[in-house]
Amino acid sequence: MTHRRRQGRALQIASIAGIGALALAGCSGGGSGGGGDEPLQVLIGTSGDAETNAVQAAVDAWTEESGVAVEVVVASDLGQELAQGFAGDIPPDLFYMSWDQFQTYAADDYLEPYAAGLDNAGDFYPALADTFSYDGELVCDPKDFSTLGLVINTDLWAAAGLTDADIPTDWDSLATVAQTLTTGDTVGLSMGAEYARVGVFMEQAGGGLMDGDEVTADSPENVEALTYLQGLLSAGSLAWPADLGAGWGGEAFGNQQAAMVIEGPWIAGALENDFPDVSYQIAELPAGPGGQGTYTFSNCWGIPEGADTADDAASLVEFLTSDEQQLAFADAFGVIPSTETAAATYAETYPENAAFVAGADYAVSPVAFPGASEVVGEFNTVVPTLATADPQAILTTLQGQLEDAYSEVE
Repeated sequence: MTHRRRQGRALQIASIAGIGALALAGCSGGGSGGGGDEPLQVLIGTSGDAETNAVQAAVDAWTEESGVAVEVVVASDLGQELAQGFAGDIPPDLFYMSWDQFQTYAADDYLEPYAAGLDNAGDFYPALADTFSYDGELVCDPKDFSTLGLVINTDLWAAAGLTDADIPTDWDSLATVAQTLTTGDTVGLSMGAEYARVGVFMEQAGGGLMDGDEVTADSPENVEALTYLQGLLSAGSLAWPADLGAGWGGEAFGNQQAAMVIEGPWIAGALENDFPDVSYQIAELPAGPGGQGTYTFSNCWGIPEGADTADDAASLVEFLTSDEQQLAFADAFGVIPSTETAAATYAETYPENAAFVAGADYAVSPVAFPGASEVVGEFNTVVPTLATADPQAILTTLQGQLEDAYSEVE
């Protein structure tokens, strides 16, 4: 892709992200881009001070070893600021690249394909390596990951007369315990009314939105998944957070409006901060007719294509994704390491999160080809109506929209 076309595409991305042309023209933030005496600029999104401080400490340690100065920049809106940097031809030297934007940036030649050449290229979970591969090549190192699990309020569980032997392992037992736990102002199960949650049931049914290069949104397996969830909604044992007056599943769980929720390891920090008295445990998601299924969510360490600072940036990435450093990040702010060896150590150190790690063995990434996010956004507006809608009609519409979007990629 030519420089002019790449800038044009970056302007489109920036426009989608909500940045106007005048803001782009006034852009002043970005990487050094040309090396020299300028420090490497690393752009990150952050979950809070713990993550920011841990990344800063890690790059400081690398600087001490390498002699290369690094500036860590915390984005207020990572997607917007990254798009702005590329549109102005001044991207940062290293940055968080999200799973849902990776394919778009890789397809438009914005990313340096450095990862396959590093010594740790074969150390990552296969699902993570697939997420950050383009045209069969690993492009950028996954920095950590999260999966979805079943979060159970242990006090409500015991009060309902349930034991560890009742932890659901399939859809039937999930429906049973969700109904048992539904009482008074508490619903048995809640989760976000969105593809990133209901989609795991499609995977558990043996479906999914894509099978290789084929769009499969309207498959019988996906209809079965939505029909199953519709049954839980109709029975009153599943409710969306918004219907409980909560902003997300973690809030519904913390307020004990839901006895179980489907969430990732990020819920631990939220509960510790806002609902410290709520006791809980994590289980793997129950299997469906097609087996076990969950999603994996991650960022990789992105480097701009052709950057003069790429070698130094790649060296820093190799340091940041080492087992030792990833475990230090896990200690500091709770993320799960992206390498299989470090994740195994993490599961031993934090047995309460072992179910999230176990899910990585069968997890897949949500659909993420260029243009898919817009279609998924439309689907997310329909999911809250599932209780009374026709699952087949929902998926037929989704099939057509995804096919149209995918035809632009081919």
